[in-house]
Amino acid sequence: MKPMQRKQFLRLLGASLGVTAMAPLITGCGGGEDDEALAAFDRSATDSDITEALSAEEIAGLMYMREEEKLAHDVYVALFNAWGAQVFAHIAESETEHTEAIRRLIVAHGLEDPAANNPPGVFVNTELQALYDALVDRGQTSLIEAIQVGCLIEEKDIQDINAKKAEVMDEPDIVQVYDHLLCGSRNHLRAFNDKLLQQGMTYRATVLSQAEWDAIAYSAMERCGG
Repeated sequence: MKPMQRKQFLRLLGASLGVTAMAPLITGCGGGEDDEALAAFDRSATDSDITEALSAEEIAGLMYMREEEKLAHDVYVALFNAWGAQVFAHIAESETEHTEAIRRLIVAHGLEDPAANNPPGVFVNTELQALYDALVDRGQTSLIEAIQVGCLIEEKDIQDINAKKAEVMDEPDIVQVYDHLLCGSRNHLRAFNDKLLQQGMTYRATVLSQAEWDAIAYSAMERCGG
């Protein structure tokens, strides 16, 4: 088999194995309930032969998303500690699996994990480090500001995952993980939006368009992958 043909075959095989192993284990996602589905897929993807070389752009996307998902987790832990609101604890739990899902892809592709051994609130990417610092500071001023920080993180996450997904459409293992992360982020966005409405506030989108925000925020929770 020619090298390019073999690469395409292995990609398709990896995707097929991932779908087959994951199908009976899918649960709903958002606030921690997508953990089992993501973990099941990641184990199947890691066990598959998906070690073919990625492009520099694809690698950069994985590295960025690994730390961006870690940022979401770390911010939510900090805001839970500040306010005790359970929404932050629940979604932080889900974000643990999100960042682990990307880490497993990085390992499966033979790459070095940029977040390895980094404590909470520490990032290699200087943009994300500055963003983390700013969001934690903002979220500690009031509970409403903290919830708005959650809204901002999730709309940014959705935009960034979609952008990175567009760069890896020939990598089925990465695309499937990104799709699950998108589903989880949409549910997280809905959860934060609901909490903000309970506080008598309406969120104004700053990353997505308002139409995109409203379409997600005021639609039903999803069962990711099911």
